[in-house]
Amino acid sequence: MPQPDDECPAGPEGQPARHDPRPARPRVRRRTGAWRTLAAGLTALITGVALAEGLLIATGLVLAGIGVQLLDTRSEAAGGRSGRPPG
Repeated sequence: MPQPDDECPAGPEGQPARHDPRPARPRVRRRTGAWRTLAAGLTALITGVALAEGLLIATGLVLAGIGVQLLDTRSEAAGGRSGRPPG
């Protein structure tokens, strides 16, 4: 029975070995999901304020907060951590 390693040689990190000496290009992150979440949150928030519906306002605030968190580039630079010191 063939082993998984027989088909594709892997490097030390478990990634397929690259034979190209050039460095890999940085990955471009698409943030369409973050923008859509933020837009949906703001729409729900505005609609909730217009209709005076507390649950819709709360939903809009939560979705807007999630969208802003997904767009925050500082958390990516810190390795996905919030930047707070432990404790």
